[in-house]
Amino acid sequence: MLELRPNCECCDKDLPPATPDAMICTFECTFCSDCAENVLGGTCPNCGGDFTRRPIRPARLLAKYPASTKRVLKAEGCTPAGKAA
Repeated sequence: MLELRPNCECCDKDLPPATPDAMICTFECTFCSDCAENVLGGTCPNCGGDFTRRPIRPARLLAKYPASTKRVLKAEGCTPAGKAA
Protein backbone atom coordinates (compact mmCIF):
# COMPACT_ATOMS: atom_id res chain seq x y z
CA MET A 1 0.00 0.00 0.00
CA LEU A 2 1.28 3.50 -0.81
CA GLU A 3 2.58 5.60 2.08
CA LEU A 4 1.02 8.83 0.76
CA ARG A 5 3.92 10.95 1.96
CA PRO A 6 2.90 14.42 3.15
CA ASN A 7 5.32 16.69 1.32
CA CYS A 8 7.49 17.35 -1.73
CA GLU A 9 11.03 16.07 -1.14
CA CYS A 10 12.38 19.03 -3.11
CA CYS A 11 10.53 22.19 -1.97
CA ASP A 12 8.70 20.81 1.11
CA LYS A 13 5.29 21.84 -0.25
CA ASP A 14 2.42 20.14 1.60
CA LEU A 15 0.86 17.33 -0.44
CA PRO A 16 -2.36 16.23 1.30
CA PRO A 17 -3.75 12.78 0.44
CA ALA A 18 -6.39 14.13 -1.95
CA THR A 19 -4.15 16.47 -3.96
CA PRO A 20 -3.78 15.80 -7.68
CA ASP A 21 -0.42 17.65 -7.48
CA ALA A 22 1.62 14.75 -5.99
CA MET A 23 3.95 12.80 -8.26
CA ILE A 24 5.70 9.54 -7.31
CA CYS A 25 8.31 7.22 -8.76
CA THR A 26 8.34 3.43 -8.43
CA PHE A 27 9.97 3.73 -4.96
CA GLU A 28 7.34 6.27 -3.78
CA CYS A 29 9.75 9.19 -3.78
CA THR A 30 7.27 12.06 -3.66
CA PHE A 31 7.45 15.45 -5.36
CA CYS A 32 4.99 18.17 -6.31
CA SER A 33 4.22 18.32 -10.02
CA ASP A 34 6.06 21.65 -10.41
CA CYS A 35 9.34 20.25 -9.03
CA ALA A 36 8.92 16.91 -10.84
CA GLU A 37 8.46 18.64 -14.19
CA ASN A 38 10.34 21.95 -13.98
CA VAL A 39 13.21 21.22 -11.59
CA LEU A 40 13.79 17.50 -12.15
CA GLY A 41 12.80 17.21 -15.80
CA GLY A 42 10.57 14.19 -15.14
CA THR A 43 13.33 12.01 -13.69
CA CYS A 44 13.57 11.01 -10.02
CA PRO A 45 16.87 12.25 -8.54
CA ASN A 46 16.94 9.28 -6.14
CA CYS A 47 16.46 6.31 -8.46
CA GLY A 48 16.50 7.74 -12.00
CA GLY A 49 12.98 6.51 -12.74
CA ASP A 50 10.10 8.49 -14.16
CA PHE A 51 7.11 9.96 -12.33
CA THR A 52 3.42 9.26 -12.37
CA ARG A 53 0.57 11.04 -10.61
CA ARG A 54 0.06 9.61 -7.13
CA PRO A 55 -3.34 7.91 -6.85
CA ILE A 56 -5.87 9.45 -4.48
CA ARG A 57 -6.96 7.13 -1.68
CA PRO A 58 -10.75 7.28 -1.25
CA ALA A 59 -11.71 9.34 1.82
CA ARG A 60 -13.63 6.41 3.30
CA LEU A 61 -10.38 4.41 3.47
CA LEU A 62 -8.14 7.13 4.92
CA ALA A 63 -9.37 6.45 8.47
CA LYS A 64 -8.44 2.77 8.19
CA TYR A 65 -5.29 3.35 6.11
CA PRO A 66 -4.04 6.86 7.01
CA ALA A 67 -1.45 8.80 5.06
CA SER A 68 2.10 8.99 6.38
CA THR A 69 3.04 11.93 8.60
CA LYS A 70 6.80 11.45 8.14
CA ARG A 71 8.22 14.32 6.10
CA VAL A 72 11.13 13.55 3.76
CA LEU A 73 13.29 16.38 2.45
CA LYS A 74 16.47 16.11 0.38
CA ALA A 75 19.16 17.62 2.65
CA GLU A 76 21.54 18.18 -0.26
CA GLY A 77 18.96 20.04 -2.30
CA CYS A 78 17.05 19.03 -5.35
CA THR A 79 18.92 18.45 -8.62
CA PRO A 80 18.14 16.26 -11.60
CA ALA A 81 19.48 12.69 -11.51
CA GLY A 82 23.06 12.44 -12.71
CA LYS A 83 23.86 16.13 -12.06
CA ALA A 84 25.87 17.36 -9.11
CA ALA A 85 24.28 19.73 -6.60
